[in-house]
This record gives sequence, structure tokens and C-alpha cells, in this order.
Amino acid sequence: MINAKLLQLMVEHSNDGIVVAEQEGRDSILIYVNPAFERLTGYCGDDILYQDCRFLQGQDQQQPGIAVIREAIRTGQPCRQVLRNYRQDGSPFWNELSITPVHNEADQLTYYIGIQHDVSAQIAAEERVRELEVEVADLRRQLAAVGH
Repeated sequence: MINAKLLQLMVEHSNDGIVVAEQEGRDSILIYVNPAFERLTGYCGDDILYQDCRFLQGQDQQQPGIAVIREAIRTGQPCRQVLRNYRQDGSPFWNELSITPVHNEADQLTYYIGIQHDVSAQIAAEERVRELEVEVADLRRQLAAVGH
């Protein structure tokens, strides 16, 4: 079994944001954020602890992935979704969020672990590919029209 100090070092040195939240009614209240989460979001842990993570979505609350996450939390299931989040300075980033419920020895849901991975570069590359595919299709149509 891994000891607690080593586990703490691993979490604190992770490249991905890691948070621990506990459920309070309809809210998932942050009780821990690692340094990578602070770097990714620009928020200091002391300023955001005991808040629900929804603040990261800003006014962008109608994303399809949010409903999936809410249902997973409601049913105590793990999930992974990509969301548009916003840093403290207002700049957007694409966050691949993995949420895993944690049960205690009595099998009661006690916490959620959230891992945030910045996939902004991947999303931008996918969008550029889509744009290029549209351009290529348009050029093919133009070439076909010239050939006839």
C-alpha cells in the first residue's frame, strides 16, 4: 500500500489539476485543489475553497456536457466530459474533466475526485481540421465546375 506522504507528493506534483469535492445538497463543494489546478485556472485555492466548481463555467452554463456531469453526480457515477471553462482573468480554455465518486468503508458516497486536463490545443487543432476540410470540399467543387 502506498503511504499518505507519497500520495500527497504525487497529487501536488501532477501536471493535471486535481480537486476533491464533497457533496452538499445540489452543490459539490471544493475542499482541496492542487497547485496544477491553480496554475490552470489562475485561481488561488484559498479564494475558491468551499465553493462549487460551477464558477469555472462563467455564464456558459448551457453546454451539453454539464447535463451529463450533473446526472453522473446525481447517480453517483464516474464521467468524463470536455467543457469550456474560464480562468480567473476571463480567458477561456477547454477542460477535459474526469469526475470519480469516492465511497467510504460503509459504501456511502463521501467525495468526488475531479481531474482537469487542458485540451485547448487539441480542440483548436480539431477545429482547424474541420475548417480545412470545408476549404478542400469547396476547392473540389470549384475544380469540378471548371472541368465541366
